[in-house]
Amino acid sequence: MAGSIIDAVAAADDLELVALYNPNREGQVIAGLAIAGDPGTIHVDVVVETAHPNLVFDNLEAWRDSGACAVVGTSGFTPDRLDLLRALWGAASECLVVPNFSVGAVLMMRFAAEATRHFEATEIIERHHATKPDAPSGTALATAMGVSGRGGRSAESSEELVRGARGASVEGVRVHSVRLPGLISQQEVVLSNPGELLSIEHMSTSYDSFAAGALLAIRRVGSLDGGVHLGLDTVLQ
Repeated sequence: MAGSIIDAVAAADDLELVALYNPNREGQVIAGLAIAGDPGTIHVDVVVETAHPNLVFDNLEAWRDSGACAVVGTSGFTPDRLDLLRALWGAASECLVVPNFSVGAVLMMRFAAEATRHFEATEIIERHHATKPDAPSGTALATAMGVSGRGGRSAESSEELVRGARGASVEGVRVHSVRLPGLISQQEVVLSNPGELLSIEHMSTSYDSFAAGALLAIRRVGSLDGGVHLGLDTVLQ
C-alpha cells in the first residue's frame, strides 16, 4: 500500500513528496528520494504512517513532536488503542486514523451503519491476504464500531461448541476474519430480519484502490480540529 501512495503523491500536481522514512531500508532510493533512518531528520507538513501495528506508536510520538499532521493507514486500532493514541497525541495538531483508504470501503461502512438501525442482527466477514499481521482488520473494527454506535448488534443465542466459532465480538457485533493467499481486501456486512437478508460487500482488487483516498486524507487532514479523528468518512464530502 505504501508504494501506491508514494506513486500517487509523486504524481499529484498539488502535492510534493519530500521525505521517506524506514530505518530498515535507510539509504535506498525511491521516487528520487533517499530513505531516511532517523525521524528527527523528517520535516514535513503531513506524514502518512503505514508502519506495523507494533511500531506505529513510536513513530507517531516522533511525528507529534515534529508538529506534522498525521494520516495513519496502519491497521488494528481497536477502541482501546484509539484511547491510547488520543492520550499520546493530544490536541496540538491533526491526526486522522484511516482504517481503509478505499472510497468504496468507506461508503460500505457508511451504508452498513445506516442500514443496521432497520435490522435485528448484523455480522461482519472480512477476508484479507494470508500475510496480514493482525485480525480483525482495521476496516472491520471501524465497521463494527460504526454499526454498534447506531444500535446494531449480533444475535447471541448459539452456544460455541468450539471456542471462537462465532468469531470475535467487537462492541456487540460479531466479526469473522478469513486469511487466504491471493486476496487483497474484501469485506461483507450481513444484516437480517425474519424473512430477509441484506448483504453489503466491498472488494479491492488492486492496491491502487487506496491511492485516491490517501490523497484525499492528505489534502484535508489539516482542515480538521486538532486531535485524533477516525475514518476517511471524516473528510469525505
